[in-house]
Amino acid sequence: MANLVHKTIGDLLDETTKQYPDKEAVVYVENELRYTYREFQEICNTVAKGLMSLGIQKGDHIAVWASNKPEWVITQYASAKIGAVLVTVNTSYQSQELDYLLRQSDSTTLLLMDEFKGVSYLDMLYGLCPELTEQAPGHLSSARFPKLKNIVYLGDEQKTGMFNWNHLVRLGSSVSDEALKERQDTLNPDEVINMQYTSGTTGFPKGVMLTHSNIINNAINVAECQQITSQDKICIPVPFFHCFGCVMGTLAAVATGATMVPLVIFDPTLVLKAIEQEKCTALYGVPTMFIAELNHPSFNDYDLSSLRTGIMAGSTCPTEVMKKVVYDMGASEITIAYGQTESSPVITQTRPDDSIERRVTTVGKVLENVEVKIIDPTTGETVPNGVQGELCTRGYHVMKGYYKMDEQTATALDGEAWLHTGDLATMDEEGYLVITGRLKDMIIRGGENIYPREIEEFLYSHPKIFDVQIVGVPDERLGEQVAAFIKVKPGEVLSAVEVKEYCTGKIARFKIPFYVEIVEEYPMTASGKIQKFKLKEYAVKELVK
Repeated sequence: MANLVHKTIGDLLDETTKQYPDKEAVVYVENELRYTYREFQEICNTVAKGLMSLGIQKGDHIAVWASNKPEWVITQYASAKIGAVLVTVNTSYQSQELDYLLRQSDSTTLLLMDEFKGVSYLDMLYGLCPELTEQAPGHLSSARFPKLKNIVYLGDEQKTGMFNWNHLVRLGSSVSDEALKERQDTLNPDEVINMQYTSGTTGFPKGVMLTHSNIINNAINVAECQQITSQDKICIPVPFFHCFGCVMGTLAAVATGATMVPLVIFDPTLVLKAIEQEKCTALYGVPTMFIAELNHPSFNDYDLSSLRTGIMAGSTCPTEVMKKVVYDMGASEITIAYGQTESSPVITQTRPDDSIERRVTTVGKVLENVEVKIIDPTTGETVPNGVQGELCTRGYHVMKGYYKMDEQTATALDGEAWLHTGDLATMDEEGYLVITGRLKDMIIRGGENIYPREIEEFLYSHPKIFDVQIVGVPDERLGEQVAAFIKVKPGEVLSAVEVKEYCTGKIARFKIPFYVEIVEEYPMTASGKIQKFKLKEYAVKELVK
């Protein structure tokens, strides 16, 4: 078993730069931006000193609210070099969610872009913090956010009450290289350096506290499972505000000397263009992204022959989609990864030499230095192989806890340091895991336990079905009924009757969807996850009579 790495993110960047100074670290196809490792280290150091000049101390919280802009990844490493905790803000947040996050996280600094998908971030912030219009940059005194002092606008224009990015870069010259080194040398790998808010599908979002050691070692493990080296180029269309982007993506690249090729916002055309132009060898994405790329009208016009590996994660992957990624895209060593923010994020991953079947039916085996067990949710006892239970994990990757939420931390982490994931799973004799659903997604109909994944996998085999999501809907007589939300392939027409007839005789009667709704789109989080709770809300309101 490999030894764990005990170093900070700043030191990791410096070591990789020393080893590969002239190798490309970051490439943005959209705005033709390229940094070698030496150039990337220089700009990160400059911004780190700029942050120090704003008075940011070790342990202070810095929030970043932006898409995958170059400034985001620079800030990730700049903040890590001075020991400031990077608080990642979901790009889909509206004013109420931003209000909650800034107050709950005790952020002293916010870096933000102007707008996202037609929604003005600036208008929201000025609305929440009207004092900005009267106060000089760096001297914010807000009634609502007493800890918030600095706002940095990620653009060239001068906004009232805010620094802009160029100003922050210029401020870097007022702090010496020695002062930065001195600060960096005081940091400890076991200190919290990253805080990500869980999506809050139940209750208020929780700030997951992750250390340098948590995420560096996870990034290294994830890269090893793909056999990533300094020769690789990783296309990263997944958002940086999520662990998928900023740990499995940018940090895995820096840990191996690979090149990161991020996209500012996911666009299937730009993904295909980036792979072809930069000869990317790895591609990341959630299943919905891969589906969009595979179904792109010009898919066959792009040369994707450089692709070898990558990661599909974030939600369960339909078998048919996985096969197309392997055979049609040519990513023959694509891996499936499973985890959650609380585990830095990856717990299990498939390996390049795993069979196609393993890669489409399991989420692989545990990473090195990681423990898992499957327990009976009621008794807490470990269940035998092949028996379903709740997946628990323990090891270097488990979070420090939820910020200022001791009760929720105690629920997630037991007295023996096991993280209870809330996911249902089975493990086979060889240690391969299958995620069978969420504890809270399980449908209980008339005393029968129904797992949505099983029905979804079955319905994917219907020739007209493009995508399907199964949820449980309250029912007076049976407790719950099964509802299917189906996206139909372009040019096809499908009725509820056809769906039910297709199921008859093939799956148990109690599993056949009672409600069938044909939809154009699913409600999604900004990281590409389908929000089943919103489908459930819709079903309760519109379908249940």
